[in-house]
Amino acid sequence: MSLDDRLAVLDAELSAVPGVLVAFSGGVDSGVVLAAAVRALGADRVVAATAVSPSLPATERAAAHEFAVRLGVRHEQPATDELSRPGYVANAGDRCAFCKAELVDVLTPLAAELGIADVVTGTNADDLRAGFRPGIRAAAERGAWAPLARAGMTKDDVRAAARRWELPLADKPAAACLASRIAYGVPVSAARLARVEAAERALREALGAAGLPVRDLRVRDMGEDVARVEVDAALVPAVGPELLAAVDGFARVELDPRGFRSGAMNELLPDPVRYR
Repeated sequence: MSLDDRLAVLDAELSAVPGVLVAFSGGVDSGVVLAAAVRALGADRVVAATAVSPSLPATERAAAHEFAVRLGVRHEQPATDELSRPGYVANAGDRCAFCKAELVDVLTPLAAELGIADVVTGTNADDLRAGFRPGIRAAAERGAWAPLARAGMTKDDVRAAARRWELPLADKPAAACLASRIAYGVPVSAARLARVEAAERALREALGAAGLPVRDLRVRDMGEDVARVEVDAALVPAVGPELLAAVDGFARVELDPRGFRSGAMNELLPDPVRYR
């Protein structure tokens, strides 16, 4: 199928329902779902919802609001409380399932209050094939569905659609939740999430000031007060101790010589198949 064919399927899927509430993280996937929903249904039948949570950087939430306003849709920002779920705090390989359960459990009654029956997510077809997505299963079990996946749209398709529609987040890097920076088995806490958020912000600013703008950057909390930094592979040789010093709050800071890799924490799971 061509991109045009897949966009036609996406439009048909969304046009078939009276209205949708989009779980909008601020990323390109859910952003394209939101824009497609507006095209299919009109802005007055679409609501964007972005969780207010310690796991989502404040800058991401602000950008999400700006994008929703640009599209002319109502933007709800309900609080979620993942940290009240023991499975989320325990941070085993299924942590994302508890996060998505909390999100959908908050968004479903919100949608009902607004007279909307359908909660949709930004899961794309590549996500389904990735094989490690306990959160996708948890959202589906609670009735949320994924228009992009139904239309067979890959990440490349999503970015192509965003460029075609001139959306400002077309080339935005992936920005997984802050909990994804904490090594499995290390308990998630508000303090750990805030420390990672501050460290990434400070390091990004230091790299920019040194003339090294970075696209993908992660500060991984490895436990035992150790941070592991991942940056774009091409930048690794240029990141020395003086730049790593910007990462505050950890006793030791290490640079990963392999550079940034999406899902790097999954490599450390002793039995990843268990969570597929």
